[in-house]
Order: sequence, then structure tokens, then C-alpha cells
Amino acid sequence: MTATEPAKVYFTNLRTHAKESQLDKLKRLIKRAGIEQIDFQNKFVAIKIHFGELGNLSFLRPNYARAVADVVKELGGKPFLTDCNTLYVGSRKNALEHIDCAYQNGFTPYATGCHVIIADGLKGTDETLVPVKGGEYVKEAKIGHALMDADIVISLTHFKGHEQAGFGGAMKNLGMGGGSRAGKMEQHAAGKPSVKVDRCIGCHACERICAHGAVSFDETRERELANGTVRTVHVAHIDHDRCVGCGRCIGACNQDAIEPDYDQAVEVLNYKIAEYTKAVVQDRPSFHISLAIDISPNCDCHPENDTPIVNDIGMFASFDPVAIDQACIDAALAQAPLPNTELTDQRAKLEEAGELDEEHAHDHFYVTHPDTDWKSMIEHAEKIGLGTSSYELIEVK
Repeated sequence: MTATEPAKVYFTNLRTHAKESQLDKLKRLIKRAGIEQIDFQNKFVAIKIHFGELGNLSFLRPNYARAVADVVKELGGKPFLTDCNTLYVGSRKNALEHIDCAYQNGFTPYATGCHVIIADGLKGTDETLVPVKGGEYVKEAKIGHALMDADIVISLTHFKGHEQAGFGGAMKNLGMGGGSRAGKMEQHAAGKPSVKVDRCIGCHACERICAHGAVSFDETRERELANGTVRTVHVAHIDHDRCVGCGRCIGACNQDAIEPDYDQAVEVLNYKIAEYTKAVVQDRPSFHISLAIDISPNCDCHPENDTPIVNDIGMFASFDPVAIDQACIDAALAQAPLPNTELTDQRAKLEEAGELDEEHAHDHFYVTHPDTDWKSMIEHAEKIGLGTSSYELIEVK
């Protein structure tokens, strides 16, 4: 494909009949899109997916993962489901809890036909440093090691809205999702974590893992123990002049007392997501599948999900992560907003405040999250040569 040639994006709707299920349609879609062009024979295949936070119900059903894994095995590959640990406090912040969450949400080997491997290891510190070709904001991405160790990468994405990136598509799944905990911090923030002193118990685990002497314990706080007694605790402090933003202290803290500082502009966040995506897919085969169903306003990282902002659309497949994201966006923007949703609530607020101009009036993702700029991710991805927003949509009936 030349730089000016549109990418091919294959699409099928969700209508079915007695002879073919949606899972059968998904298998037929990805084969029609050319997944068989990849040599899978005896290759390790990472299927990058979001397992969903506990309490969230809009993540992809594990049945879809089973359908993709079955095709990979049919073609001779060795698939595994993977994701990296989270920065925030939740049910996926270390590998043990992450796997438990995946299993509770149905992603067991019995249901999906393949194993779950948390790509960045037990505490989110198992990473590979990957030089980003053409990177402007990220010179060396920190990607979960197991994800980089795979021979082939497939993104299986729940397309949705997102409260920071504007939308969550293939690039968000691969770029942010593929980053280790330190990688996620590099994308989200300037890379300097801070201590929540009300949670610190003075165990010094963060100090022991810090290679730069950035942690000190000069401040004291009173802590009431379970038996009612009070003791003095020396709480941690991180010197940002010494800190290099590796994020390892976040993984070392068992009290969730260390958190990243989210202070980057939304445009820079999206630029970095695009560059991290390029680090994941460059120099090896990749294939992308996006399901535009249960299109919630926020990320599946939330321990809840709001009602979908537009109707279910269908399933998409492509070799180009930028084109498939653009195709999903265009399809979503062509839908009428559903009533009594975050989208209609936000639209009413913007209209009442006189802040909804003609340019953004029909942009569902901007209206839902006015502080975001989804276009910046697409534009930067094209700029660094990750893919193209120009596409030919081929319907598979």
C-alpha cells in the first residue's frame, strides 16, 4: 500500500439468521479481511484485549476472543490473551488480581480456548524498551515484555468513547493498553509519581526499589491500628528532582499509596498513544479487529458502565490500526444519539451554556467529553507513518 492509497477496512453488521451466529460472522469477516495472509505456523500470537474492570459489563464477551483464537489455531498459531497492568487502584493493578478479574469476567482458558498472560508481569515492571521509529514524544516505549515477545499481534478491541482520549479504539487498546505501568505513566503524565500520605504505612518498599534515591521518610504521621492503639509512622516522599519516572515504586507499593500525576495535555496524551502503538506493531505482522457494540461513553477501565450513546453498529477488521479507528469513528458519528444517555445529557448542558458550535454539533465524542480531542491521535498517527485515515469500506454480507 502506498502512502496515498486508501487502506481496506472490512465491515459486517450484527444481523444474523438461523444458519450463522455473530461469532460465525466474525470468523468469516476476519478471513475475508485477509488474516490468512499472515504466516501463523507455530508462531506465538498475542491477542491484545481489555478484560474489563470488575463491575463493568460493556467489555467484549469472551466468546469473541474464543472465535479469534479458534481462527488463529486453525491457521497453525499459538494464541494467548494479554493486557498490561493498570496504574490506578482497581482490580487489575497486578498480575494476580488481573488474572482473577479476567477469569471472573469469563476469560478462562476453558471459555476462550487459550491462556491469559499479563504482559508486564506480576507488578507491572516486566517491560521491553522499544525504540519508536519516527517518534517525536517517545524515543523508547516501555511495552509489556510478553506482548513484545510474541511473533504476531492481533488487537481485539471494544470500540467506545473515552474520557481522556476522546475515543477508545485499536490504538488505545494497543498503545496505552500495551504499555507497562511505567509506560502508562509516561503517556499519561510528566512521569513523576506522588505519595498519598494518608495511605502510606512506612514499609519502605518504594525506597528499596528506587534506583535513584528519590524516596525519603522524613515526615511523620499518626496512624490508628486495628486494635485501637496509635503509632507514629514515617511516611514516604518522592523527590521529583531525583525521580526519573520509571513507575516501579507504584508497582512495589501494596497500599496503593503512590499514584501518577496526570498533567499532560490531551493532545500530547494522544500523540504518545499513537507512538506507543507504533512501538507495538512495527517490524512484525499485526491485524486489527474492532467491535462497535455497547458503545459506552467511557473506558472499560471503569468499575461501572453507562448506557451506550449510539446504537450497536457492527464488526470491523483491517491491517491498518489508523484506518479501522477512523472507520469506527465515522460509523459512530453517522448514528443518531440515543436518548437518556451521557451524550444527550452533555449536549443539553453545552447548548444551555451556548458552548456548542457548528463544528462540533454532530461530533458525539466531543459532545460527550468536550475537553478531549480525538482527532489529534489520528492526525499524529498518520504523521509518524503508523497508518492512514483514508480507507475503503468493504461490506461483508
